[in-house]
Amino acid sequence: MPYETIAVEPLSPVIGAEIRGVDLSKPLGNQQFQEIHDALTEHLVIFFRDQEIDLDQQKDFGRRFGKLHIHPTAPAPDGHPEVLIIKADAKSKAIAGNRWHSDVSCDAEPPMGSILHMRQLPPSGGDTMFANMYEAYDRLTEPMKQFLGGLKAWHESEHVHRGTLGHTKLRDGLTEWPRSLHPIVRTHPVSGKKALFVNSGFTTRIEGLSEKESRAILDMLFDHVRTPEFQCRFRWREKSMAFWDNRCTQHYALWDYFPQSRLGYRVTVCGDKPA
Repeated sequence: MPYETIAVEPLSPVIGAEIRGVDLSKPLGNQQFQEIHDALTEHLVIFFRDQEIDLDQQKDFGRRFGKLHIHPTAPAPDGHPEVLIIKADAKSKAIAGNRWHSDVSCDAEPPMGSILHMRQLPPSGGDTMFANMYEAYDRLTEPMKQFLGGLKAWHESEHVHRGTLGHTKLRDGLTEWPRSLHPIVRTHPVSGKKALFVNSGFTTRIEGLSEKESRAILDMLFDHVRTPEFQCRFRWREKSMAFWDNRCTQHYALWDYFPQSRLGYRVTVCGDKPA
């Protein structure tokens, strides 16, 4: 795909690209916005280096792609309910994202995309891995595709947000921990491609199957997602930013830097009901 206002350098043949020639502290022109949108559609996750931006500028960038999502349980910085703090240090007993997942897939309308700006990093480690769920679906056999095509699975949050991360307060308007039933295979609303849409973070069981059958199928799919050929690995630097499409990717935040500290801020763009 030709680009005129940005430079795009792929990280791997199947997922990820670094974008150059963009200063996200300034408003995007229409053509540059469209080219960034197209690069995200093509590469699924895109990366920007050396971005000197504050939380308001990060939110402004996210709003170009849609309404901003407010996390159902995580605390936010004062005055910025749309911002999620991504933090780990020597006192942490667990971290967000330390298993393969798609962000907040437990919501009835899971987020379209997530935009993470990294402010503080350990001397080494703390990379994030991303996996292509189009590729995960395409590499299944035809009988398995047909079998999964008619199934839905439950995505639940309480065991993650309260059980692992220790969140205790639901956002205003919620009375229950979010849980939703989604198709195992979803069609991306922009690309029209089919993607595998179950993840080991939130997906708990397949509707209509016995517990034993559901566990066997989900475990097989979770293992399939971990295939290295579906993945890229991003090495963060301070002031780097990543923007990933939750509808067709999963990611895994490595916690190999304990007891060192890592700090970033995430803005999340609302999505639609998987179909």
